[in-house]
Amino acid sequence: MNTKFIRNIALAGVLTMAATSCDQSLDIEPKYDVVSANVYKDFSNYKLILAKLYAGYAVTGQQGPTGNPDILGGDEGASNYLRQYWQAEELTTDEAVIAWNDGTIQDLHEMDWTPANEFLRELYNRIYYQVALTNEFIRETTDAKLSERGITGTQLEDAKHYRAEARFLRALSYWHALDLYGNVPFATEADPVGTFLPPQTNRQELFNYVESELLAVQDELMPATPGDLTNYGRANKAAAWTLLTKLYLNAEVYTGNARYTDAVTYAKKVIDAGYTLEPEYDNLFLADNYKSNEIIFPITFDGVHTTTWGGMTYLVHAPVGGAMNPANFGINGGWGGLRTTKAIVNLFDDVTGNTDERANFFTEGQSLEINSLTTFTDGYPITKWKNVTSTGQVGSDVTGNHPDTDFPMFRLADVYLMYAEAVLRGGTGGSVEQALEYVNMLRERAYNGTSGNITQAQLTLPFILDERARELKWEGHRRTDLIRFGLFTSGDYLWPWKGGVKEGQPVSEFRRLFPIPTSDLTANPNLVQNNGY
Repeated sequence: MNTKFIRNIALAGVLTMAATSCDQSLDIEPKYDVVSANVYKDFSNYKLILAKLYAGYAVTGQQGPTGNPDILGGDEGASNYLRQYWQAEELTTDEAVIAWNDGTIQDLHEMDWTPANEFLRELYNRIYYQVALTNEFIRETTDAKLSERGITGTQLEDAKHYRAEARFLRALSYWHALDLYGNVPFATEADPVGTFLPPQTNRQELFNYVESELLAVQDELMPATPGDLTNYGRANKAAAWTLLTKLYLNAEVYTGNARYTDAVTYAKKVIDAGYTLEPEYDNLFLADNYKSNEIIFPITFDGVHTTTWGGMTYLVHAPVGGAMNPANFGINGGWGGLRTTKAIVNLFDDVTGNTDERANFFTEGQSLEINSLTTFTDGYPITKWKNVTSTGQVGSDVTGNHPDTDFPMFRLADVYLMYAEAVLRGGTGGSVEQALEYVNMLRERAYNGTSGNITQAQLTLPFILDERARELKWEGHRRTDLIRFGLFTSGDYLWPWKGGVKEGQPVSEFRRLFPIPTSDLTANPNLVQNNGY
């Protein structure tokens, strides 16, 4: 696999932004051996630093799985960006519960979190650490600085591609901030390095910024080349178009203004880029899923070189327990944590997977009913993520701890469903007939034939929401989807333990946004807490 774990990268300037916009108690600091000016004199360092920007979503420090962390304090593995993002999107919904009692973890599913919740704070800190890293890289790769350093020709063109990728990654993290926290601190490469307290922006302004950045870099990114393993894991034009599709699909939530026609436009750009559905659904979640032409933008992992107790290590180990055999998942043991609720199980007529293979539940010794959130055998684990290849080989880590499996943050099936939803919501430039064809392509894969195909009359918005759960469960989309459909907090849709009661109950609307962490409010007087907290 083409993943790299970068050690001792010089990232001068990271402390400045991170320490002013993240938890002061975590003692956030950069890991550097030489100053930034010296590093950027040598063009051979640029790609290594870029790799560090990508690695920030997967790993937690300068050596793995722990030790020499990027952010000091707390459990390094638990602070992992992907792990915390996944928990914020999944544990707060009908798709996932966890058996552990670590700190305030149960508050996520019970939906009674506070601004002191350490898991929401760790995610916030990771988002802003990424913003700090990308800002510094962009600051050091301006046209003026590249010219000053005598970088010309092919190296200059490469540097511009790298800078565009950094801008994409910053837009991705700012989109996470927009979606999760709403009204957040804001800083770019144009802001001073030093004692700087970022001002607070609002959702409309941040939406406009993310949109403008993605539109600006789309032509500077590498072309979309499905199957190109040389640049696998790096953002290309299709990644930017997919993120724009997501931004526009949720625009009405973020700004009050619908942008469904724009969502259709950019979904079509992705679809026309040449990506194809993986013939076997299960192969998308295995240790050699990097081979798939369906995955548009992954967070990459390698069992030897990209080691962490978060990321895919967490997603492969945590759902394994009870009567499950860890060897079937290519690991040395399960952590007995993650399961799903009956609200998701009941979306399938046949839970065995013999009809719709996306019904990948483990039922032996497990109860459908969740009488206790902290009892692993209450609720069905989802057997989606494995450290086993499509040919049955175990991943590269002989200890069985760390998987090779990549996380498909963006994939074509999601784009098909976004296209269909945008059309049904009134977006122009597409057609219901085409939307139906895309949805049935997913169902034909799942059903190994046309027996699961639906008609145009059945293609409704409620169906799309359910189909997104069937196709994309445990891929980090559910909270955002439920909010877009008006069901995250309301009493119109309940699931087990929503609001902290077994039968489920509605919660206050303000919980559609997470709170700004108390630690950052204390550190930065420019910030005002989100309503309700």
